[in-house]
Amino acid sequence: MRVMTFNLRFENERDGENAWFYRRDMIVRMIQKYAPDILGTQEGKWDQLMYLRRHLPAYAAHMPDREADKVIQCPTLFVKKDRFVISGGRDFWLSKTPEVHLSKDWDSAFPRMISYAKLQTAKAESRNFCAAVTHLDHKGVQARFHQAEIIAQWAKDLCDPLVLMGDFNEAPDANVYQVLTDPQVGLFDTWRVLEGGEGLESFTHHAFTGSPTATRMDWILVSSALRVSDASIIKYQENGYYPSDHFPYMADLEWRK
Repeated sequence: MRVMTFNLRFENERDGENAWFYRRDMIVRMIQKYAPDILGTQEGKWDQLMYLRRHLPAYAAHMPDREADKVIQCPTLFVKKDRFVISGGRDFWLSKTPEVHLSKDWDSAFPRMISYAKLQTAKAESRNFCAAVTHLDHKGVQARFHQAEIIAQWAKDLCDPLVLMGDFNEAPDANVYQVLTDPQVGLFDTWRVLEGGEGLESFTHHAFTGSPTATRMDWILVSSALRVSDASIIKYQENGYYPSDHFPYMADLEWRK
């Protein structure tokens, strides 16, 4: 299966010629070109997510019991309908009170959440696994650490095998990365499994310029049941314009025999 994580950049009129209105059709074309089986998005506001749901009919938008809030930005899974059956899943907040809507703690600038789906492959030899997408806080160092701890504990207790993707807002090898790739959690960095290097060419934030400005903060982590056959940072553009201020990151995965 092909998995992609993609920070959409929230709908913000101050982005001028890079505003959502001018990018949205390019985003649809980019997704259709690379055809991920599972797409995890970040920063999507309700209207943005509804636009993608309408224009990507091959995908089911997994938003379990989500309120139609026009302000908040939510990580969201889009799952190919002909590849997987969604058998469950939910959203919860990365706070001390994960069931409380919009709850946040520590030094988190915004409420942050994780959304996951329990999936079953649609083929005759079916397999069950979890796919999850998240977005950790962009300012709160303490918050990111505790948010990662919540995810790590959840992963150990509830979901194996797991595909975890998102914008983690930290460099590889920093605290968040160490928590999530701890051997007891059992998750592996798809980029490093294939010996991808660390440097400008691996950076995923580029502020709509195409020239990387920040670290490799967009990751796909997987359980050992999955083998990584390919991974790439997608630098798609049309006439010098980019779908977002982040490059999408994509990994091709296979089940180990």
